[in-house]
Amino acid sequence: MKRIVTITALLIWVFAASLAWAQALPTAPPEEVGLSSQKLTRVTQVVKAEIAKGRYPGAVALVARRGKVAYFEALGQRDPQVGTPMTKDAIFRLYSMTKPFTSVAVMMLVEDGRILLNDPVSKYIPKLKGLQVSVPRVDAQTGKVTYALVPVEREMTIQDLLRHTSGLVYGSFTSHTGVKEAYAKEGVDWNGVTPAEQIERLAKVPLAHQPGAAWEYSLSTDVLGRVVETVTGATLGQFLQERIFAPLKMTDTGFLVPNGKIARLAQPFSKDPVSGNAVALLDVTVPQKNDAGGAGTAGTTSDYARFSQMLLNGGQLDRVRLLGRATVAHMASDHLGDIRVASPILARGYGFGLGFAVRKETGLNAMTGSAGEYRWGGAGGTAFWIDPKEQMVVVWMTQGQPGPRRGEDRDLFRQLVQAAIVD
Repeated sequence: MKRIVTITALLIWVFAASLAWAQALPTAPPEEVGLSSQKLTRVTQVVKAEIAKGRYPGAVALVARRGKVAYFEALGQRDPQVGTPMTKDAIFRLYSMTKPFTSVAVMMLVEDGRILLNDPVSKYIPKLKGLQVSVPRVDAQTGKVTYALVPVEREMTIQDLLRHTSGLVYGSFTSHTGVKEAYAKEGVDWNGVTPAEQIERLAKVPLAHQPGAAWEYSLSTDVLGRVVETVTGATLGQFLQERIFAPLKMTDTGFLVPNGKIARLAQPFSKDPVSGNAVALLDVTVPQKNDAGGAGTAGTTSDYARFSQMLLNGGQLDRVRLLGRATVAHMASDHLGDIRVASPILARGYGFGLGFAVRKETGLNAMTGSAGEYRWGGAGGTAFWIDPKEQMVVVWMTQGQPGPRRGEDRDLFRQLVQAAIVD
């Protein structure tokens, strides 16, 4: 009788576990999808070595090709303060990997006929009408730089927001001193402000560029979130949950990690290994003042893989369609052309589509990759890329202090994964 009870309990546990992973993508041995098991083992070895060096506490990595997951590993620690092992269902602060969610939301409204890409942003947010542009002037004799304000030549559009050609910036990133100082004076930010406060403050500062004249990474996607809220009457979080996360069964993604899931939240080292400074990341365990469309969500590797696979599939996954194939193709095309790139954040060989960087050439960039691949990353250490040519989706999750080192970690991982493509 005791044996029957034990077996029954085991079966219940197995069934419960299978339900927990019921929404995972199908799996396959690496060779079945043209990847090398040996090379993927090398990925694991190198990541373990990097963790041992103290580069980051732990990582979760997933590689899917031809619609099937061939590599999915959780390595190191989820919480280095208490030594909790990393798990595949760990939740990570996504930072700028929130931007593709917001961009997809906007394109869904475009498909609904509620937005046009060439609509002026002021149609939805009147406070952003009539902005001025800060133009540097250099004194020929003294070399002193001053800034003059000139009217915009045209209003920023929804397309400008999606491709970061709006003239908005991130105050902490921009090299435009005049705009940087204005952002600091008015307290322009994405965190710790309400939606109304964010727009009010943006309306008081000048643009760094004429709309459509230059690419600069910016608060544009936050403004897109405000557009979604204006058009739908819902918060951005509500819209994403109802129209994207729930349909795709992304059960662990959102702007708030609820109490029952906080233990699964991946944590950084208490101090940055390089600077020695205390690490302070976004607190996603308490409600934020606004749903920041450019940086505010948290989620799991599996959830992001489902979102990415939906895009690779042309807008649908598991018979659920979010976008049309032509819309996804439009998003994943370069929308910059000869527009000047005013920020080093956009890597050589890449343009920018409607929500993510788009690789224009197989060459030029130091990293191996295919023309047509699109990708982005998050300041806390996360990254993803989608390669239509190779039919591949890759998600990389770590958690640490924002900075250049996160990019180095991602590049090493990317180099190893690309080397595993053999067929």
